Amino acid sequence: MLDREGFRPNVGIVLVNSRNEVFWGKRIREHSWQFPQGGIKKGETPEQAMLRELEEETGLKPEHVRIIGRTRDWLRYEVPKQWIRREWRTTYRGQKQIWFLLRLVGRDSDVCLRASEHPEFDAWRWNSYWVPLASVIEFKRGVYEAALLELARLLFAHPEERQPRWETSDEPEHK
Repeated sequence: MLDREGFRPNVGIVLVNSRNEVFWGKRIREHSWQFPQGGIKKGETPEQAMLRELEEETGLKPEHVRIIGRTRDWLRYEVPKQWIRREWRTTYRGQKQIWFLLRLVGRDSDVCLRASEHPEFDAWRWNSYWVPLASVIEFKRGVYEAALLELARLLFAHPEERQPRWETSDEPEHK
């Protein structure tokens, strides 16, 4: 399902723990890390898609999280031509996403990366909110930065905490 401009409707999820650290998933058999995300199916609202994707990719159920907020508008990224299937190249341009900010109210042990038949991640970790974007595939970085900046206003009380401090992380991963 594409819009008239060739963008696929999608949701992105920034999941934070009680220390305002973000959930970061490692793409299966790859070296890139990302937030949970996925397409909106026909007839789904963005919130319904977000809850479905959250469970499929992390095993977390609605009772394990609390919705803090979401982005006001769609954030878009274009996928480089070489990443697009040949048969889609004339119509598909990329993804447009509504991003949700969620608070984990469950436990770390509620996370199960094998909750679906086709897992997205093979490891996960908690990182600083201002996680380094160098580990994100290049064409998604702008959307990640925009989402984190917009959602920070919902999470941090003090304006100085809302300013990006892109840090490095040596956090251990969970498998």
